[in-house]
Amino acid sequence: MSDMKVKICGLTQPSHVAEAVAAGADYLGFNFFPKSPRYVSHATAAGLMSGVPERVANVALVVNASDEELGALIATAGPDILQLHGSEKPERVAEIKTRFGLPVMKAIGIATQSDLPQIDAHGAVADLLLLDAKPPKGADRPGGNAVAFDWSLLAGKDIAVPWLLAGGLGPVNVADAIQQTGAVQVDVSSGVERAPGMKDPGLMHAFIRAARAA
Repeated sequence: MSDMKVKICGLTQPSHVAEAVAAGADYLGFNFFPKSPRYVSHATAAGLMSGVPERVANVALVVNASDEELGALIATAGPDILQLHGSEKPERVAEIKTRFGLPVMKAIGIATQSDLPQIDAHGAVADLLLLDAKPPKGADRPGGNAVAFDWSLLAGKDIAVPWLLAGGLGPVNVADAIQQTGAVQVDVSSGVERAPGMKDPGLMHAFIRAARAA
């Protein structure tokens, strides 16, 4: 049995949540960034998360959220993990962990070698890292842009905390990405959609099969 863990991010519909769980996802991501086509309200997310089995972690994706916003989100939806996908510094990551007592996943945008020091800086305080492609110039959201980064940048990189590979992954390229980076956890959003925010059950199943076969 494969130890590969898979996160399906940007879920918006009850049927898509059920399909992701049935396909074997380990993490389900819910997006609270208003500019995203995958945005859900706190109340909607609470409903989507409510029937998820305990073996699956519900992840709340936020971008530069205030303590007030995080408190309201946690009180209403009750996520298992907070995913910080903005420009949060390590000090802010540590502050959020201490204040709210939930595991924190910090997303790091990677484009060149110069971005790699952030991995160690945030790895010292975050529980998990999500290594994503930097958004294209002019993009209005920090992730879910269907672009990959140069995976060879991670070759031989020693990362102290558990991490997920993200950015432009889909059923066709996920095995190659895993082999090039050594990732044991992967994240997908737009790569399993038929339209922005609309997950395709067949693609979700295919992605998880391909990841675990790698």
